[in-house]
Amino acid sequence: MHFRHLGGSGLMVSEISYGNWLTHGSQVEEDAALACVRAALDEGITTFDTADVYAETRAEAVLGRALAGQRREGLETLTKVYWPTGKGPNDRGLSRKHIMESIHGSLKRLKTDYVDLYQAHRYDYETPLEETMQAFADIVRQGKALYIGVSEWKAEEIRAGVTLARQLGIQLVSSQPQYSMLWRIIEAQVVPTCQELGVGQIVYSPIAQGVLTGKYRPGQAPPPGSRATDEKGGADFVKRFIRDEILERVQQLKPVADEVGLSLAQLAVAWVLQNPNVSSAIIGASRPEQVKENVKAAGVKLSAEVMRRIDEIIGPVAERDPARTGSPPKRP
Repeated sequence: MHFRHLGGSGLMVSEISYGNWLTHGSQVEEDAALACVRAALDEGITTFDTADVYAETRAEAVLGRALAGQRREGLETLTKVYWPTGKGPNDRGLSRKHIMESIHGSLKRLKTDYVDLYQAHRYDYETPLEETMQAFADIVRQGKALYIGVSEWKAEEIRAGVTLARQLGIQLVSSQPQYSMLWRIIEAQVVPTCQELGVGQIVYSPIAQGVLTGKYRPGQAPPPGSRATDEKGGADFVKRFIRDEILERVQQLKPVADEVGLSLAQLAVAWVLQNPNVSSAIIGASRPEQVKENVKAAGVKLSAEVMRRIDEIIGPVAERDPARTGSPPKRP
């Protein structure tokens, strides 16, 4: 495994991090989830990402049990707050009340005294940013989180957040957006802003919900058991990519992957890691074998020619509109 600084901070994270969105507590049984975490640890992954909303808080609890007994100082545990975790009007958003109550629940489920990174899972337009950042600052000062991050914030929102964080004496060091060959909306505005401010990207869905593995074929039904057939929610996230014009181009990547000795999934993960603003790429898994395959993308250097060929193939169907970054206008 290789390691990178998280943004401009002194914190090191593994280039490949393990995330349990859409898996732990929902898609896979706990025994399989525990096996995937053990595989991640065996492969040298030290960075584990989750959120209180995943599987209605069950994902945090599964991860807490999976990491029990590990040396805490050797891990980086990341979680998030924003989405609803209850039925009440204050069980959501980034109000001081919800943030302070949510960190307690997350720490209890994760079986830890602190998280390394506490992330605002979206921007809350119903709460003053000053209130949100003050709550985060208090959590950092209480030792319940070491660093602060955000997820799917726009460039101007990140800038405002960093400014307030610095005034409060805390470090906002990361942004967690979706990023892949097919979803490149952060490149125009978010990445340049973050490079300027010392904020690193921890990207999710680097293989575009499995589409960049090549398992979805043009003109064919999705394979049984794949995410595109998951009615629990996975299908909603992957359907934007299940179009023949995209799937045909993904198949054209196979010779490129073969030439550099990588699978299509490994090529996709390695591609996002070529961006110097990316600190870590999050992979998920329902089987330990998927973890063992995808970690082979760590440390891979793709030549400028390979990057050019990938862009020629995928570029015409990649989404690049920076306006696609955003948060709900009202709390869900």
